[in-house]
Amino acid sequence: MEITQKSGFGRHYSLTFVKSFLIWSFTLTVCLLVVGFPLIVLMATVGALGSVILQSVLPVSAVLLVAGSLIGANLLAILLAAAMLTLKGVHPQEVSWLRWLHGEAKPSHSSVYASCPLTCNVVH
Repeated sequence: MEITQKSGFGRHYSLTFVKSFLIWSFTLTVCLLVVGFPLIVLMATVGALGSVILQSVLPVSAVLLVAGSLIGANLLAILLAAAMLTLKGVHPQEVSWLRWLHGEAKPSHSSVYASCPLTCNVVH
């Protein structure tokens, strides 16, 4: 009986670990795409210059090499950061700026429509 309880607990812990890793991967990818847009533009510029420079050395695969290395470096950085946050035990539910991820975001204001004083009391 004790072995099955430990086995169930271990499975639950590993599923929580995988879920946390996947949530961190998704969140860091979205943050890179949205907030890191200037960084993406800079990487594209460096990549274009790098492929032009490598074109003289590797005429066939310069663009493929540069694009693959940039994408690979981004994926590696995201996965390493997600693994680091997961291994440190930082759960996405504990981070204050991730409230939008688990549905706890409350609007800071209520909508007021300009036409409401004219039409709110009208009965159909």
